[in-house]
Amino acid sequence: MRASRLISLVLLLQGRGGMTAAELAAELEVSERTVHRDVLALSEAGVPVYADRGRGGGYRLLDGYRTRLTGLDRAEAEALFLSGVPAALREMGLQEVAAAARLKAAAALSPALRDAPEVAAQRFHLDAPGWFAGDDPPPAALAPLARAVWNDRRVSGDYKGNPRTLEPYGLVLKAGVWYLAARLGDGFLIFRLQRFGEITVLPEPFDRDPGFDLAAFWKEQSAAFTRSLLRDVITLRLSERGLRMLRHVADPAAVDDALASLRPDGTVRLAVESVQVAYSQVLRFGPEAEVLGPPELRALVAGAAARMSALYE
Repeated sequence: MRASRLISLVLLLQGRGGMTAAELAAELEVSERTVHRDVLALSEAGVPVYADRGRGGGYRLLDGYRTRLTGLDRAEAEALFLSGVPAALREMGLQEVAAAARLKAAAALSPALRDAPEVAAQRFHLDAPGWFAGDDPPPAALAPLARAVWNDRRVSGDYKGNPRTLEPYGLVLKAGVWYLAARLGDGFLIFRLQRFGEITVLPEPFDRDPGFDLAAFWKEQSAAFTRSLLRDVITLRLSERGLRMLRHVADPAAVDDALASLRPDGTVRLAVESVQVAYSQVLRFGPEAEVLGPPELRALVAGAAARMSALYE
């Protein structure tokens, strides 16, 4: 642990030119006393670090000194590409690896570019969880599954009470919820991590299918899941304004099929999750949509229109 901290200290000084003991302590999450001891250890090991007694003080490396410890190992290189999702890194237990990778990458930049990470951070931030999401802890299965995914190791465990042995291919964070894409038998499936019990990472590796594309698989499965929810169909007659509103009111997975069914009089057939869900959607159209069917939905909307009319008489 101390060796990793000493390397980080050298890289910080190399990347930023000079830092006070307080700044180093904050970056390394240690005390200033520990920083002083680490600097002394580096000096004794031959690293030309010295205390700057001038204005502002702090520690510096001798001008022209460059450490050769900037090469990324495999884990650091992989984690670097996830640096834009710090919460995900933290939940998977990769924050320290990613921090080391960022330091090494920054140390390798020319002096004119060393502020690039700070500049980018002030101009782009990815907030993965959805609005109003609870502050729940990450699933207990996440850490072992993350290790298995990185190392191509099979896992065994209970999923919704049923024992499973899986080949974990990839993890997906969707609106604050973690999912696993895994091979089971001859097919690939999606599993929600919250529904796993205790996970055991098995010692034997598996051979990944080189044709598997995680992003494409997730997109396909998400679309299929959304379509599976749209079990009912309603018929609407939309005005020109109602047609323009369709993409903002209907489920995105149903819009293209609805427009494909469009007739000259503005009639469309729209897939919906249920009559009750359709009722709330149709009310958003206001007077720009007439429900033609089913009769149950037409009656609900007519009743709402009558009550609204009475309110505004």
